[in-house]
Amino acid sequence: MAVLPSIHSISFFQPKIPTPKPIVRANAELIRPQKMRVPFKLKEEQNRIFHELPSGLQMEVIVQKGSPKSAQSMPSNVERPPLIFLHGSYHAAWSWAEHWLPFFSASGFDCYAISLLGQGESDTPSASVAGTLQTHASDIADFIHRSFSTPPVLLGHSFGGLIVQYYIANSKHGDSSDAEKLFPRLTGAVLICSVPPSGNSGLVQRYLFTKPIAAFKVTLSLAAKAFQTSLPLCKETFFSVTMEDHLVLRYQELMKKSSRMPLFDLRKLNASLPVPSLPKSCIEVLVLGASDDFIVDAEGLNETGRFYGVTPICVQGVAHDMMLDCSWQKGAEAILTWLNCLRS
Repeated sequence: MAVLPSIHSISFFQPKIPTPKPIVRANAELIRPQKMRVPFKLKEEQNRIFHELPSGLQMEVIVQKGSPKSAQSMPSNVERPPLIFLHGSYHAAWSWAEHWLPFFSASGFDCYAISLLGQGESDTPSASVAGTLQTHASDIADFIHRSFSTPPVLLGHSFGGLIVQYYIANSKHGDSSDAEKLFPRLTGAVLICSVPPSGNSGLVQRYLFTKPIAAFKVTLSLAAKAFQTSLPLCKETFFSVTMEDHLVLRYQELMKKSSRMPLFDLRKLNASLPVPSLPKSCIEVLVLGASDDFIVDAEGLNETGRFYGVTPICVQGVAHDMMLDCSWQKGAEAILTWLNCLRS
């Protein structure tokens, strides 16, 4: 078990005026290669854009607008908020574009999947890690502030869920102060197999004492990145046992190419947690977990539900990568039901 102390590095627990501008490249890789880093081909009706942050760094955003046919079938007084999807460690925007962007677009929602800095096709900071909870949440806030007039719904998976939690803790819902300009208000938030508000420390301790073999596998898979080379370990970590091997191999390669650097320094991250608490009912939150999640256990799911005062939904027969798993429709349909009740 000598490798277990390294578990702190585990991913679960990453119109212009043409006036001349000085070129600053100290903090970014601003020269985009001709060939995309991640071999993911966009689907029909999907587009890739790049949102320029105040730092000059650019974030990849895969966009799929709501289906016009679906919009025509909805009552004229029904407004569908835009959906913004945030990935966790070793993933990027493509993980949503595979299934869930087409699904929610067909239901009339404009969808935006973001690759956080240092992941996917986004630019790479000069630091040793991609950012902090604050910087990642601020990047998302900048995108929302400059892109939308309608408050969106923010959906985060795994560590992306922790970023969403930090965002909504700082968005000051119901407050007209300048804080809302920094973190624009949301219509709602969805936490999908999310790291709980206290971080991954509790998960790690429970695994060490109750599931030592699983703890070893998680450490080997994520901290040592063995999931990148071992098909069985990649499947056990992220997917259901019934997932076809050729799909696991494809996603394994995409994950390997997506994460050029860690999302966080997890030692510093855990020291800054838990995320701040929220006034009750200040925002609608859906807490969604998976019965076959190898990373976030049932207590982690329940902790998140208690924190937000909601009863979590545990989707049966689905693994940690709910949006890519062979039964991906189950989680998508649970979220769609919740979205349809938001303004009812």
